[in-house]
Amino acid sequence: MIHIVAKNEPSKFKENMLRLSAVGLSLVASGIVIACMGHNPFVVFWNIITGSIGKEYYFQQTVHKAIPLAMLSLGIAMSFRMKFWNIGADGQFYMGAFGAAFIAFKCPNLPMGVMLPLMFIASVICGGIWATVASLLKNKIGASETLVTLMLNYIATKWITYLQFGPWKRPDGFPRMPRFPDAAILPKLGGIHIGWIITLICMLLLYVLFRRTKLGYEIDVIGESSTTARYAGINVQKVTFIAVFLSGALCGVAGMMQASAMEKSLTYSLSGGMGFTAVITTYLGQLNPILITVVSFLFSMLIQGGSGLQASMGIPSTMTQVIQGIIIFFVLGSEFFLKYKFVRTAKSETAKSPKGAEK
Repeated sequence: MIHIVAKNEPSKFKENMLRLSAVGLSLVASGIVIACMGHNPFVVFWNIITGSIGKEYYFQQTVHKAIPLAMLSLGIAMSFRMKFWNIGADGQFYMGAFGAAFIAFKCPNLPMGVMLPLMFIASVICGGIWATVASLLKNKIGASETLVTLMLNYIATKWITYLQFGPWKRPDGFPRMPRFPDAAILPKLGGIHIGWIITLICMLLLYVLFRRTKLGYEIDVIGESSTTARYAGINVQKVTFIAVFLSGALCGVAGMMQASAMEKSLTYSLSGGMGFTAVITTYLGQLNPILITVVSFLFSMLIQGGSGLQASMGIPSTMTQVIQGIIIFFVLGSEFFLKYKFVRTAKSETAKSPKGAEK
């Protein structure tokens, strides 16, 4: 018979090699799928690369897609490290964008030096508060943070939809919110809005927080065992509240940057489901801020490069989603083989009880 048993923890080298092998196999499997569709996989992969970083414009668009994805992933990582399953990045993203839009619409005459910091602070507060709703409900009544954060996504989206078609609708009656004033739009550096600088700063701050600070240590201890954390004297409720607030705040900042720099307004389609993609990139990045940022950029390459496949080769752009799914499948499979192994054992004979013997 074949049994699944836990295996000893592998070395870091073997762990990384297995994950790299999983990614390599996923690309091979993706190539087979592409070949079955009648296309040359090497040409398709090359078009994805050149369509994402082959020209300056393509590279800029890839970075523009990577900025909110990386920021959302960093926010999710903050809560995932202590096993608080925040699936509400989309909702926190929208509420952060809402806070920024409130400042832009209500104080249109502020100078940029005042406007942008206020929008940043508003996005932090709104995104953070939206996330802590799940934390408070979990602490008070034991509600599942997964379900609560997921449902809050829909509430946030409907709230933005209400504003777009109601109180904040353009004066001419067109069902869209007005454009932000110029002072509320993030400036560019190198052809890309300065959100890339904010994202890199947040990445480095989180890396230092997780590796060098007391709060980072307490978050990791709670992630291992909240009982152990309490025994060690850690205020679990306080640390959870702070970490979840920061998680939502980072997601809120992502919303502010997307609304300010890309849409230059607020719309109910602002996210495009990035919050759920961020859950994937967070997991693939192993909750490491630097690796998460790299994975987010690679996923953005797939998204940007795939958008041109239909025009260049007649392949639906959704093919990149298939490739993403294959990569996820293989990486998740590698996680299984990191922790477990199959063991073949001889089939034991059933012992027979003596006739008439009582149990």
